[in-house]
Amino acid sequence: MHSIKTATRRLIISMAVAMALPAVCLAQAYPTKQIKIIVGYAPGGTTDIIARVLANRLTTTMGQTVIVENRAGAGGNIGAEAVAKAAPDGYTLQMGTAGNMTVTPSIYPNMPFDTVRDFQPISLVATLPNLMVVNPKVPAKNVQEFVAWAKARPGQVFFASSGTGNTPHMTAELFNIAAGLQMVHVPYKGSGPALTDLIGGNGVHVMLDNMPSAIGYARNGSLRALAVTSPKRVSSEPNVPTISESGYPDFQVVTWFGLFAPAKTPAHIVEMLHREVAEAVRSPEVAKKLLDLGAEPTSNTPAEFAALVKSDIAKWSKVVKAANIKGP
Repeated sequence: MHSIKTATRRLIISMAVAMALPAVCLAQAYPTKQIKIIVGYAPGGTTDIIARVLANRLTTTMGQTVIVENRAGAGGNIGAEAVAKAAPDGYTLQMGTAGNMTVTPSIYPNMPFDTVRDFQPISLVATLPNLMVVNPKVPAKNVQEFVAWAKARPGQVFFASSGTGNTPHMTAELFNIAAGLQMVHVPYKGSGPALTDLIGGNGVHVMLDNMPSAIGYARNGSLRALAVTSPKRVSSEPNVPTISESGYPDFQVVTWFGLFAPAKTPAHIVEMLHREVAEAVRSPEVAKKLLDLGAEPTSNTPAEFAALVKSDIAKWSKVVKAANIKGP
């Protein structure tokens, strides 16, 4: 009798283990193919740059190729929609921004997705200030001179942005209010084409762009840097003053970039991606690249990131209303 009970017990245990194995193997299998990070802007902008730095690192550490795919338009909404509607399997991700994930919901009518409902935050990747840059033909060497020049030309000074509702747009609108200016907004499908026109003097005079995409042009003289929007000067550009110390002590804007997956992505995949991103931004290689671009390598937990998104949606909705910003 004892031997029968023992045999039965072993059989039950064996069956339980066998039934559990597929789930265990499935959890351990990811990733088994190429992973795609979608960027909702044209190549050459800050979101694109940060996504490629991360993708190169993840390709090395995850054992599968991680690529970046640009789907520009509608202030980043086209790319975000593609991720929101993708299979929640960890193979289609988004490099989201404070702009397209927390500002545009207050600007665009009939949004094709809900930022909170349709996405699973993974982790922050970087935080950074914006950089005020002008075409060298603009006769201003600092913020005060630019404000005087722009005030003398109400409605005739045009500022470029990477798209309606993105942080370069919102930052310039805030500066319009702070300095009492009437600059006119010209939106593009990303910082790349916006900076190209700014450098060429093609209809735009100034941009308050995310620092990584603009700093190279300021360093080589294609554009003139007037100020950064951070509370303190950026260590990589100590000679560029802040807007705060240029006569507007309460003016500060710091934005973020982070990785998102579609909602309902399995917990073990979310955990793995979070761990990989956190290790990536701590690595000397990635940290140096981001710091050299004026960005701060940053990570947080999925829960912390989700709380930040909700908080920023509430914050920016007030700014959109105060500035009376309308979607296209």
